[in-house]
Amino acid sequence: MSESRTIVVGVDGSAQSRAALRWALAEARPGDRVRAMLVRVRDELLPGTSYAIQPHGRIPVGDDSAYTGLLHSTVQETREPGAPEVEEVVLSGDPATELNKASADADLLVVGSHGARPLTELLVGSVATQVVRHAHCPVVVMTAHAAQ
Repeated sequence: MSESRTIVVGVDGSAQSRAALRWALAEARPGDRVRAMLVRVRDELLPGTSYAIQPHGRIPVGDDSAYTGLLHSTVQETREPGAPEVEEVVLSGDPATELNKASADADLLVVGSHGARPLTELLVGSVATQVVRHAHCPVVVMTAHAAQ
């Protein structure tokens, strides 16, 4: 019998992240651990210029209970009867950074891709792109097409 694996899944409530969680649950073998992670962006100051992305200088974020509820409902809607239990984790920070940290203790990392436009990806970066480049374990990326 093989050792149990840890499969980390990035969840943000999108169709792609639900497809990633569904795929991870189907991939999991008996004894494997599936960890669904939702990383909320930390409330940080932004430049307060007329060219700033946010006009009031802060990224608006909700309280943790909203994120915990979103993650829990996503897991409950996605998990089929008989599928492995899912550990639900909500963190604050940069999603790509936190998922890459989690990949150090994982055997597989699964994320969804929103298919950002090239200019957006160049300026801001894509979580999927960053984890593919920097993860400490194999990565599976679910595309918008796969989520249909």
